[in-house]
Amino acid sequence: MKTPDSTAQQRHATPTPDVPLPRGRGLVLIFTALMIAMLMASLSQTVLATALPTIVGELHGVEHMAWVITAFILASTIMMPVYGKLGDMFGRKPLFLIAIVVFVLGSALAGAAPSMDVLIAARVVQGIGGGGLMILSQATIADVVPARERGRYMGVMGGVFAFSSVAGPLLGGWLTDGPGWRWTLWMNVPLGVLALLGIALLLKLPRHPRAENGRIDYWGMALLGGVTTAVVLVATWGGGDFAWTSPVILSLIALALVASGLFIWVESRAAEPVMPLMLFRNRNFNLTMAAGLITGVAMFGALGYMPTYLQMVTGYSPAEAGLLMIPMMGTLLITSIVVGRRVTLTGRYRHFMIIGSVITAAGLGLLSTVHADSPVVLVCLYLGVMGLGLGATMQLLTLVAQNSFALRFVGTATAGQNYFRQVGATLGSAVIGSLFATRLTQSLSGKLSADAVGEGGASSLTPALVGELPEPVHTLVVESYNDALMPLFLALVPLALLATGFLLFVKEQALSTTLER
Repeated sequence: MKTPDSTAQQRHATPTPDVPLPRGRGLVLIFTALMIAMLMASLSQTVLATALPTIVGELHGVEHMAWVITAFILASTIMMPVYGKLGDMFGRKPLFLIAIVVFVLGSALAGAAPSMDVLIAARVVQGIGGGGLMILSQATIADVVPARERGRYMGVMGGVFAFSSVAGPLLGGWLTDGPGWRWTLWMNVPLGVLALLGIALLLKLPRHPRAENGRIDYWGMALLGGVTTAVVLVATWGGGDFAWTSPVILSLIALALVASGLFIWVESRAAEPVMPLMLFRNRNFNLTMAAGLITGVAMFGALGYMPTYLQMVTGYSPAEAGLLMIPMMGTLLITSIVVGRRVTLTGRYRHFMIIGSVITAAGLGLLSTVHADSPVVLVCLYLGVMGLGLGATMQLLTLVAQNSFALRFVGTATAGQNYFRQVGATLGSAVIGSLFATRLTQSLSGKLSADAVGEGGASSLTPALVGELPEPVHTLVVESYNDALMPLFLALVPLALLATGFLLFVKEQALSTTLER
């Protein structure tokens, strides 16, 4: 049952179908253009994973390592509801073009960064554009394909995400070993130009007149950004840079709580709220939102630092470490596409999500058993198990959220669901990264002197340097990396099982066969 419209919702303008909906070759071309944009954004979340050790060694600052990944995810997360809401109000194509330009600009600046601080700032700019690419590509599919047929397209989107999850580290490793890590960012410039031309020339949507009440919810956007930033800073700094009971952390927690209360108050009164409270009156949205948040924690927390671990512990190059992630890419890609097609054929989706969530928990548990001398083939097998679970779950969460609301709210619903999943990704990346860096620094500082690892001390360790260390220093460093990361995977297993619990209560509703406007 669709959520009833409130008075505020009814003020939305409804797209006028003055352009025939694309079919056949036209739909394929549009879908291809959307996938290029989504691929760029999703690659940017993972492409630096294998380059991180080299970046830290060149720019220094292991204490800021987590922020290279977190900065992009945080910025894109904050912008998701903004793009979703503005797309529903004013149409998606203009926003798409703006997002691509911002993304390309951020990529160019990040590639030229002379220091860690500049790199992180440029990644924020890149994330501001990337958030639009991820949300608008998913929401635009809902503009042209009914929910019942959307499963196969969402499956391919999941496949693109799977491809980028592993191709990103692999490509990052290859570029780091070849022309240099800066090209992991500069490669987005020509790709961005191609995507810009494709969207501008191929994407033709029904005319979307301006909303009757076009007031933008600036206060809501600002408060949402404040809440998200405060939460991530607490997760990143707590227990590492600052004690959990320090004035800084306590102030950030207080800021998050106060800003959350103000955000709810503002959204309940805004004419066009950036995140309408009516979303949270829908059972399936709430359940998939919670499951998505937890899945984001598990996925990005576990996988964001796996390539770094593989380089340091096994001695493989960045490119070789990326290749070791292929089993996960393959299983996630295949499962996502197969499950998407099955959903389109049968109209049923609930059991796929539940089974996938259980398999994800099993994969995390298996990864937690890995130790420094475990066979590499065993690590690949465990990564493949996790890919099976994620492939059966991730894109269906978005499909269920979209199917819970009428088309004129699909951007807001898509953005809301993705926002909470990305909050989980941000928290997962920040918390695991912070704990990993803290545990690693403490372990290395306790076992080694700065002279033992060369100029720059433990903060400037690179895979090449670790491989050249004499025994027993080499063994101590490898053991420190293993002991710093692997136990954290086990802590993620209960979270994955909690996501399963939420999905057990999802009500399977019929997938819409028409485009309700």
